[in-house]
Amino acid sequence: MEQFLTRAEFQEAADYVRAHTRHQPRVGLVLGSGLGGLADAVEDADILQCSDIPHWPKSTVEGHAGRVLIGKLEGQSVLVQQGRAHFYEGHDLQHVTLPIRVMQLLGMEAVILTNAAGAIHPDYVPGDVMLITDHINFMGMAGFSPLRGPNDPTLGPRFPDMSRTYDPALCDLARAVARENGLTLHEGVYVGLSGPTFESPADLRFLRTAGADAVGMSTVPEAVVAHHGGVRVLGFSGISNKANLDGSTITTHQEVLDAGLVITPRLTTLVRGVLGRL
Repeated sequence: MEQFLTRAEFQEAADYVRAHTRHQPRVGLVLGSGLGGLADAVEDADILQCSDIPHWPKSTVEGHAGRVLIGKLEGQSVLVQQGRAHFYEGHDLQHVTLPIRVMQLLGMEAVILTNAAGAIHPDYVPGDVMLITDHINFMGMAGFSPLRGPNDPTLGPRFPDMSRTYDPALCDLARAVARENGLTLHEGVYVGLSGPTFESPADLRFLRTAGADAVGMSTVPEAVVAHHGGVRVLGFSGISNKANLDGSTITTHQEVLDAGLVITPRLTTLVRGVLGRL
């Protein structure tokens, strides 16, 4: 019989984190591929190795440091997940999203999800940032949902509504920060796929027809679990490569990491600005 994680296991991980920090984090921050440099801005940080936290999934992907930092950023107490685990690494989605459950049980009000994403919208270029206003959950549609299995009503409802997953008020804060800092902030739909292959040109044309603007291999399961647990969600995609709708270019992970050097300062400005206004 298939085994599912329980609240007790989520609680064990949360208790470990609580016992190893001086802070009481209010906001969570998940950093995607090549975006780990944002963690350098955290002040007075307690640093935990993910491998030491009970049940915490291990990331094997270059550009994911596998650390948790808890400290101060713009006067807010934050927990920063520097690197995430992915479904394609062999983890089930309950383990992939365990860090979000830990944030929920630590009493966090909001989580800011970031990722490096491929452009589908033809106007997006590497280095751009997109505010996620909605998502297409292809993993979930295919039957791979982090909410699959017995539902614990103390964590969230059996059938959560997904119509306002990305918190409108937090999105408005992000828009205001972008305007005040003269940053171009696209807005669009992120589609989450299983990976690890990058998409074929036909895949991208199909996804564009379906209404997607950027594509990646993460974020959607985390957003689902956070929303299920009553944690407000704000999401940003850092555009790491241009849309390859005609098959004229080749996408590599190194390209994703290189784009992070351009994206991180812009994301840092956005995240700092939002935190300063909460």
